[in-house]
Amino acid sequence: MVRVRLKRTGTRGSACFRVVVMDIRSSRDGKAIEELGFYNPKSKEERLNLERLSYWRGVGASVSDTVEAIAKRLTNGVVLKDKVRPVTPSKKAQAKAKAEAEAKAAAEAAKAEAQAEEAKAE
Repeated sequence: MVRVRLKRTGTRGSACFRVVVMDIRSSRDGKAIEELGFYNPKSKEERLNLERLSYWRGVGASVSDTVEAIAKRLTNGVVLKDKVRPVTPSKKAQAKAKAEAEAKAAAEAAKAEAQAEEAKAE
């Protein structure tokens, strides 16, 4: 059985991957049957020979989820560099923002209460 998957290259801390066709029984960095492209997550650069990928699919090779996502992005013309991830604050920052909002609401309530008492006094 043959599988289209990623083969790790690069140094420690700066990984780069090649998209290769390999036997399922071979190790991750073992000998590949054919190299179809590469993927660099740091520079967000992707290249893939889609014609050869479709050939290998037709022959019966299975495709890993990551390679499938890369192929889908390339066929749709989506560039990984242009994708923007939404920024989510940490739990600590979320708790701080919540506490600030509650303090602000309490201050506004106290101010409104003070104004109401002044109106009654007049």
